[in-house]
Amino acid sequence: MNSGAIRELFNEAVDPPIRGFLHVPETPNNDGLILTHGAGGNAQAPLLRALADTFSVVGFTVLRCDLPFRQTRSFGPPGPGDAARDRAGLKNAIAALQKLMGDFSNLNSGKVFLGGHSYGGRQSSMLSAEEPDLVAGLLLLSYPLHPPRKPEQQRTQHLPDLRTPTLFVHGTRDPFGTIDELQRAIKMIPAKTQLLTVEGAGHDLGFKGKTKQEKLTAVVLADFQALVR
Repeated sequence: MNSGAIRELFNEAVDPPIRGFLHVPETPNNDGLILTHGAGGNAQAPLLRALADTFSVVGFTVLRCDLPFRQTRSFGPPGPGDAARDRAGLKNAIAALQKLMGDFSNLNSGKVFLGGHSYGGRQSSMLSAEEPDLVAGLLLLSYPLHPPRKPEQQRTQHLPDLRTPTLFVHGTRDPFGTIDELQRAIKMIPAKTQLLTVEGAGHDLGFKGKTKQEKLTAVVLADFQALVR
């Protein structure tokens, strides 16, 4: 099956603006997925592109978007004051995707899901904890549980407020959290959760440069669909 068309999306009519790439499936299933990047990446990250293609093939309308901090600066990590604006940018992207899905199908839009790699996933989960009814499910890729070699600095404060079904995808060699540490953190979440472990993968989940875990995206899709069904 074909993953459909890909087109650039840029909307400066909202603040923060929306910038990214929209995957329009040949046969929409009426559901949508927003994917965003980590602190050092952007919407063109190989992992996000591969996942967007895989989800689009089965009918998801997928938006890969640059967070506001990346729209402002083409490289480098987010600053201490960027997080709230980045979450606002994700909320704008959700609203835009819902409208686009309605336009494509001429029907009421279906479910919208939110996903992100590392920092993008953390901000997605924080936004969902703040607004539990905003999206129907979360896909958290390499959740940055703590800075490397600093396990005492756990980023878990919002997890007890997270009531959105969540799939975690995590490598066994990720320096931002071990599998055991992540499993303990997941127990804090009152929603339905699942952990997909990627053996031997680091924080990039095997997508670094031209290296790609070709089969991983299909497994992520299957596990995610089973979780949110």
